[in-house]
Amino acid sequence: MATSPFKALLVGNVMPEKCYEEILVNFHWHVQCVMYVLTKAAGLWIMLDTLLAQLPQLLRVLWKGSAEGLSLTSALLQLYALSCPVIYAKANNFPFFAWADRLLTVAQAAAIVFLILHYRGETLKGLLLLPGCGGVMLLLASRAAAKVVTLIQASSSVAAIASKAVQTFTNYSHGHTGQLSGLSVALTGVGSLGVVVVSLQEAGGSLATLLDTLSAGLSLLLLAQVLCYSSSAKKKRD
Repeated sequence: MATSPFKALLVGNVMPEKCYEEILVNFHWHVQCVMYVLTKAAGLWIMLDTLLAQLPQLLRVLWKGSAEGLSLTSALLQLYALSCPVIYAKANNFPFFAWADRLLTVAQAAAIVFLILHYRGETLKGLLLLPGCGGVMLLLASRAAAKVVTLIQASSSVAAIASKAVQTFTNYSHGHTGQLSGLSVALTGVGSLGVVVVSLQEAGGSLATLLDTLSAGLSLLLLAQVLCYSSSAKKKRD
């Protein structure tokens, strides 16, 4: 009997055949199978988040010709957080294909930092800052001691949390979210939830899981701000 295209897509990519039979044929929500599928789906979404989360924000700033409401401090912290895995991978001689997607994300975050400075009339500062950041990354990846590189990698989660916290406070202070992209925030929020699912499976109730949960909570808070402030602005226009 020929395998259906739907089954061929799911089996191997999302779930083993046994779980396909249990869940979609026998309609038995086998706990181990459900957790396997959730973990697999979370991993796929994390990869999607890594590749695309920054892109809607970058395109929105370019389209609007403004970076109003975006915190430079938050953007720099985000750039640092995204740079840490690249530094770690390069320092440990990981194959390029294993971290090339991270390099693309760093480039997008760097472009956002430059545009924030550019639209503030500080284009020269942006042109000097980005090569400087790139040079520091290369220097750390090639010259820093192994313990320093490991510490840098460990600090990436804290930097990401700080970035979201700063942007959350900026939104609250301004009373609006400006050019903050709701799509980017939503992608990051769902990606953060995916990280929590994977972290719970792999590390249980560890400090890493706690940090991941805090990051996911801040992402959802940012999304709530985008929705609330957008709704308030629409009511004022009406």
